[in-house]
Amino acid sequence: MNDRLEIFHSQFPTAYYFDEYHLEDLPKYLLNKGLISPGEKIISISKPGEGNMNFVQRIITKRQSIIIKQSRPWVEKYPQLEAPVERLEVEAKYYQFTSRDSFFREYSPDVILYDPENLIIVTEDLGESSDFTFCYKKSKKNHSIQLVSLLNYISYLHNKNWANSKIEFPSNQALKQLNHEHIFTYPYKLENGFDLDTIQIGLQEISLPIKHDSKLIEKISALGKKYLDSGPVLIHGDYYPGSWLVVKNQVKVIDPEFAFFGFAEFDLGVMVANLLMAGITKNEIEKLLPNYKKRSDFDWDLFLGFCGTEMLRRIIGLAQLPLELTLLEKKELIDLSLEFINSPESHQFL
Repeated sequence: MNDRLEIFHSQFPTAYYFDEYHLEDLPKYLLNKGLISPGEKIISISKPGEGNMNFVQRIITKRQSIIIKQSRPWVEKYPQLEAPVERLEVEAKYYQFTSRDSFFREYSPDVILYDPENLIIVTEDLGESSDFTFCYKKSKKNHSIQLVSLLNYISYLHNKNWANSKIEFPSNQALKQLNHEHIFTYPYKLENGFDLDTIQIGLQEISLPIKHDSKLIEKISALGKKYLDSGPVLIHGDYYPGSWLVVKNQVKVIDPEFAFFGFAEFDLGVMVANLLMAGITKNEIEKLLPNYKKRSDFDWDLFLGFCGTEMLRRIIGLAQLPLELTLLEKKELIDLSLEFINSPESHQFL
């Protein structure tokens, strides 16, 4: 047993934990929970994709295919980073909220089991799919139809009235604090221990003026405080290409563990930032954005501020993306980010 799992087991002694080196225990767990029948042969157990936060496996039998996800007190991709285990409760609650609406059911997997004692959620397998991170490739195709669908999704989510819901949604404050650190704080520390030249030679140098700009950091700090506030809208909280799937030409939305009641501007800002980093032009985005129905209280400056900070943290922060960009192209996106944050009034393209 590795050291991290020993820590995990000491903190959660009743948890039935797994990792890629202990997959032989999975069939027993599935049988104990009634997810497979006695004698039901498992054909394969495999990792369905490159997730960041959790242990995730696809289990295929002759009868079914399911996805099992378990949270641990650290980030699966970055085990040196601690993370709140209650994030799967948020995911389960989000699906519970949205499953009551036929619109959302078209986008989300069905939850088969939520096992809080073992920090596990089991969902249907949506089938062979790819996440939307292919959009960062230079050779990407035009996916405007899927992008319209993805805009429709958050438009519907942000305008949905949840007042009559009898489910109390978690505040998700611990995971918000973790996300806050990596969006609004960590990238701007002069000595954060992350040499950006290991990503791309020259990136460290172009990050330094940002880290020395006290007025900019003050504005980013204010945006971070807004992010930590509670708001009127249920947001997905991590609305970027890694959370979007294409399944048989249909769009699905997954991984809502960062969800909370906050501000619509954050989801839309993150989405637009990632489209810009994927090389989709501002003019193309202008044509797509009318598919998003703005709330009456939509704050343009806040949207652009969140958009700018998302681009900055993805370029000079720890949560790197598979961007196929030259150093000059990254510098141009950084300059655009700074304009969004410092002069939002000059970029009203929504």
